[in-house]
Amino acid sequence: MAHRRSLYFILCMLLFLTATGAAFGQEKKPQPKTRILFLLDASGSMMAKWEDSDRMSVAKDLLANLVDSLARYQNVEVALRVYGHQFGRERNDCKDTKLEVPFAAKNAEPVKKKLQQIIPRGNTPITYSLLQSAGDFPEEPKTRNVVILITDGLESCGGDPCATSLALQKKRIFLRPFVIGIGIEPEYEKQLNCIGQYFNAADIKTFQNVLKEIVTQTLSQTTVRVDIEDEQGKTVQSNVNMTFLNALTGEPEYNYVHYLGSNGKSDMLDVDALLTYDLVVNTVPPVIERNLKIVPGKHNVFTVKAPQGELYLRQDGPLPYGRLDAIVRVQDKDRTLNVQSFGSRQKYLAGKYDLELLTLPRIYMRDVEIKQGQTNTISFPTPGQLSIPSDMQGYGSIYALEDDGSQRWLYNLPEKSSKIVLALQPGKYRLVYRMKAAQASKFTDVQDFTIRGGATTTVKIFNR
Repeated sequence: MAHRRSLYFILCMLLFLTATGAAFGQEKKPQPKTRILFLLDASGSMMAKWEDSDRMSVAKDLLANLVDSLARYQNVEVALRVYGHQFGRERNDCKDTKLEVPFAAKNAEPVKKKLQQIIPRGNTPITYSLLQSAGDFPEEPKTRNVVILITDGLESCGGDPCATSLALQKKRIFLRPFVIGIGIEPEYEKQLNCIGQYFNAADIKTFQNVLKEIVTQTLSQTTVRVDIEDEQGKTVQSNVNMTFLNALTGEPEYNYVHYLGSNGKSDMLDVDALLTYDLVVNTVPPVIERNLKIVPGKHNVFTVKAPQGELYLRQDGPLPYGRLDAIVRVQDKDRTLNVQSFGSRQKYLAGKYDLELLTLPRIYMRDVEIKQGQTNTISFPTPGQLSIPSDMQGYGSIYALEDDGSQRWLYNLPEKSSKIVLALQPGKYRLVYRMKAAQASKFTDVQDFTIRGGATTTVKIFNR
């Protein structure tokens, strides 16, 4: 009896583990919904002969087969918009476009049925059709909207399909469209290439292959690995924020903190291959790789050279300044790169930098070198303090005395009270002050004094 109970317990545990095993594994990220709008040219020229058939018949047959094959994918919906099919060319109708089959789940049959009813007749209003397609996609966040334009001609209604497509992409109405040109002369291909990713279907076999390629790009999983290398080309840099920017809009599509596994390899990241990206490795300063060439449905590896070292601003005990910052700039550049506080450490790309320490007076350090994998420690002379115990109202300034005998303005005393304690770097200074009650410039008080590190210098203002 005990033996049977043991077997029963083991069997139940196996069943439990089998049923719940997925819960213990890594959870798979659900695929976003993809909506594919077929924008089909049904202008009169689509009746032209193509091999043993005509362009329209071939397009209908291949689209019908494609719609059937898409039915097996989860989270995929298709729709059909046609232009140039409602009126003849003699009417010259530049608004001849219609959403014949709207988006819906499992609507392959309505699309195929409608394809058989279409007869090419009129113009090629590509621009207007693109504008109208903006309303074809239901408003639903985190949905991939895809347009596949199939045409045998250029815009015939004076519109600008390239500018329209770009504007709709920037509004995120749809991703970069696919454009399939049938029988397009080479000199006209540029006018379609600017609408989206262009494919030249020179023959029926190529047309068929292009449709398969577009489905692969649209629905296949694409991964990216980013290796951050040092100066020797070794992948040892990690734990850096990375941003994949939409190269068209400049908006961040993905934000990651880089991870380097124990095997010395960077991990793989899922990305949408239908977008074009600029990769920003957010080192200080950042490293930017423009227009990543991502191959859809493949594992893509990109290497970014970003050797880093460390800048340590050492603070030896409490400062009379309180918090002290330093402005960091790339060597010989005016733009502020970073503001770093003393007592902190910060990684920078290997290279040379200029520092401006916000002491009084300010200390400028040129050509501070950051070397890969090393720490450059920066400190400064211990400041002293100026104490003015006189509590007077008036107007005055403190100047630094230079070695050549000149003076440089540093600080204005408060008008309501001259009583201050001020941290200054070791050196020679001058106080110039006139009381508010004094009725002439000749009553200006001028005193020179010296500040020594760690010591307090007292200067009294004389009532003249």
